[in-house]
Amino acid sequence: MKNKALNPLRLATYATLVLGAFVSLLPLVTVLLASFKDVKEFGISGALDLPKSWLYLQNYATAWTKAKMPLAFWNTALFLFFTLIGSVITGTMVAYIINRFSFKGRDLVKGAFLVANLIPGVTMQVSTYQIMTTLGLVNSIPGIVILYTGTDIIAIYIFLQFFDSIPRSLDEAAYIDGASYFTIFFRILFPLVKPATVTVLILKGVSVYKEYYLANLYLQSKTRYVTISTSLYTFTGEYGNQYNYICAGVMITIIPILIAFLFLQRYIYNGIARGAVKE
Repeated sequence: MKNKALNPLRLATYATLVLGAFVSLLPLVTVLLASFKDVKEFGISGALDLPKSWLYLQNYATAWTKAKMPLAFWNTALFLFFTLIGSVITGTMVAYIINRFSFKGRDLVKGAFLVANLIPGVTMQVSTYQIMTTLGLVNSIPGIVILYTGTDIIAIYIFLQFFDSIPRSLDEAAYIDGASYFTIFFRILFPLVKPATVTVLILKGVSVYKEYYLANLYLQSKTRYVTISTSLYTFTGEYGNQYNYICAGVMITIIPILIAFLFLQRYIYNGIARGAVKE
């Protein structure tokens, strides 16, 4: 019997995984090391040199206070709450209508969503900004929530995959018993797409959490509407950047998303797997 440990294919697989992990973790390690170095030490040491003291927490204290990170976390959490609710409601309802109802132009609607998603968002910002300015939604919470929510084609297609796996006989039986379309959706179908909902919440949550472009462009009051992504730019300037403080701030922002991922990773893996396999 051949020793599987010496199988070249198996060795190549493990080598690829190790290399991928190394490439992924190397930037995080360099940021972690830099976060424990003062300005002088950061300037004279290498990226992978260990800090003189692992107890030097002044960078973290400065990043926390000067970048107004408590306010940034609060604003980001507020935007996340309303955005995730809006994304789930719009995503499930659009997917429900497209999947369960036959109407003229249904394929055209699906194609329009896909084409709109393929257009780079930056190219549309001139017209989008003019519309938001006209409606008075620039530098406001409703405005940024609307922009974050949008029409998430990825969420729609995730929900479509799950609706495809749910027998239409459930809808028909409930309709015969007198249930309305809203009752069928909210009481029968929506609870069945819980894995997809969790998946969308995680994917959309990460996307909004790290979003910088829209927050920087449309939230112009940086003292009032600072977010996690824009707060770190407190330490950038025309004459140089304070990278030790930036690295400390990056590590602080990583902690919540890392904790959330550790607790919810089984849901996202389960949701993606179930959405990819039709029963």
